[in-house]
Amino acid sequence: MSGNLSTAGVEETLKDFWVSRPRRPHEGRKIAGVAAGIAERYQIDPVIVRVAFVAMALCNGAGILIYLLGWLWLAQADDEVSAAESLIGRGRSSTPVALTVLLGLAVLPATGFFVDGGFTMVAGVLLSVGSIYLLHRSRGSLNRPTAAPEVNSVDTSDSPTTRVNPPAWDPLGAAPFAWDLPEPTSTVVPVAAPRPPRRRSRTGAVTFGLAMVVLAGSLVASATSPWFDVQHTIGLIVATLGLGLLVGAFRGGGRGLIGLVVPLSLVGVAMTSIDFDALGNSDHVGDVLVRPTSTEQVESRYDTKAGTIEVDLTGLPSTGSVKSELEVGVGSAQVRVPANADVVANCHTGLGEVQCLGTEANGRDRSASVTDKGADGDGGLKVELDLRAGVGEVVVIRG
Repeated sequence: MSGNLSTAGVEETLKDFWVSRPRRPHEGRKIAGVAAGIAERYQIDPVIVRVAFVAMALCNGAGILIYLLGWLWLAQADDEVSAAESLIGRGRSSTPVALTVLLGLAVLPATGFFVDGGFTMVAGVLLSVGSIYLLHRSRGSLNRPTAAPEVNSVDTSDSPTTRVNPPAWDPLGAAPFAWDLPEPTSTVVPVAAPRPPRRRSRTGAVTFGLAMVVLAGSLVASATSPWFDVQHTIGLIVATLGLGLLVGAFRGGGRGLIGLVVPLSLVGVAMTSIDFDALGNSDHVGDVLVRPTSTEQVESRYDTKAGTIEVDLTGLPSTGSVKSELEVGVGSAQVRVPANADVVANCHTGLGEVQCLGTEANGRDRSASVTDKGADGDGGLKVELDLRAGVGEVVVIRG
């Protein structure tokens, strides 16, 4: 396979890439060694790979997603398997389990942005994958990783040796010249040369100081401008730390900033995805189950901070009208309406799934507005619904 990659099919090329995928070296890395591993595997300048990652990161974070996946699925030079494979018991990896889990959590929002990140994000990911594919197809035969040689014990039982038979007067072999002893050998233990001390980089400290300055400035701005909220503050701090990581990738240092960037990014994603107004509009916590049999029994509002709201309207008469609002902080809001009712439903979720009389949507900030006259057309019971969830599921179905 390695000799004719240029004529191999797509499936064969992808399989060969996975088998001989790059390994992250210890030397020459700036963050996790993904760019250095790709450059070393395909014999190209690592600066080119790093610039490509930075360019793809500007495509709504496509480069960040690819780098995180490389961190998880490319093994280090002296590891048996990658960090992700080690987490599922495929072998040994020196990456700590806690870091692997943290990287996996960071991939989740990045993958969500790929699904709902627009053309720029999707195009950036496809361009990155396509570039790696073409790179392996043209240069995959270079510097292919080889398996570490196995160390087996040497069996010398069949090796020819010169044995002196004991004389007739010494049948037990007690004479010294009849002893069959191995020749003494000297063992030289190699001593590794001490590594020179690594020059301590100030990139991380300077970046952290700038982040504190940004935080102080943001607090002042939020006190004078109501529109400047916590989300803006977190975004500016993450941007500052990300700039420090970029500088550290070329000048060295700054790896400790990762421990701040990842959790702050997750908090920022949560704060921009979750409808916190829905979380705070109710004092009730728990499930709400309602099955009214008359229009008078239908309340104008049902809410809960956390739990499930189920309203079954199939027991209502075939005439009249009802109007109700359902609001859930975290959980599920479900309404079952009669088959022949005329329904107007507005459904919204900050993060989750919407199923609104056949209209479905998944992801962040999803809405659907549906008007359905039922199986018998116009006429009969009138139902007007407004369903809202901060995080969770919103469902309107017919009984």
